[in-house]
Amino acid sequence: MFQTRQPRSRLSSAFGMMELIYHSIVRDIRKSSRHAVLGLIQNIMQTLILVIAFYFMFAVLGLRGSAVRGDFLLYVMSGIFMFICHTKSMQAVMSAEGPTSAMMKHAPMNTIVAVVSAALSTLYIQVLSVIVILFLYHAIMTPIEIYDPLGAFGMILLAWFTGCSVGMVFLALKPWFPGFTAIVAQVWARANMIASGKMFLANTLPGFMLAWFDWNPLFHVIDQARGFTFINYNPHFSNTTYPLVVSLILLMIGMIGESYTRKHASISWGAAR
Repeated sequence: MFQTRQPRSRLSSAFGMMELIYHSIVRDIRKSSRHAVLGLIQNIMQTLILVIAFYFMFAVLGLRGSAVRGDFLLYVMSGIFMFICHTKSMQAVMSAEGPTSAMMKHAPMNTIVAVVSAALSTLYIQVLSVIVILFLYHAIMTPIEIYDPLGAFGMILLAWFTGCSVGMVFLALKPWFPGFTAIVAQVWARANMIASGKMFLANTLPGFMLAWFDWNPLFHVIDQARGFTFINYNPHFSNTTYPLVVSLILLMIGMIGESYTRKHASISWGAAR
């Protein structure tokens, strides 16, 4: 309680911040499940259920012919992985602890650490889930070959970053309009089931339909991911610049809004939750 603060160098402060973020990441991962392995298995099962559901949907609707030449299940997974990574990161950042949380009463803790740890913990779980699923599919079902693994992994990071940027905007709005923000976040997640374009290729869409989807950063991410995954597909109507620029703009807006919200925080917000 009665302590004298010792001056710290910038390097020491940076290491202290990284240590705090690490412990916050561990805490975030263990919030959903007491055992880290059980949390990973739960996330893998959610992903597998979605992959199987879309696989049968493609089969029933006769959409397999519209897929790219190559492994059809890998085609389905390439869209599902990006969609889940985007949605989970958005929900994690949006649900990060705010300025009125009890954790903020501890001196080193702040909202930036809470947001960064929520985002990184989600990235850790999602990347680990993708690696495990692809390894099991490669070892048990059939050998897979990814045309550009680094490029495909970069699209996972971009899907995560776009989700974090959208979640940051929702995080800034949530204390002011909690009910409205929750509804909009749900609508965004549900709309991306179709608007993300994970069920079709941008190259096969007519021009009037392309305009319905190319506003969505996730649509560009998924289409580019398939270009990196399959040697037979070269995306012509999407790029990586658009989702990156949109994500940076949303991130700046979210950070400005979060800073304003933090300065006007009321303890009643924490009580209302």
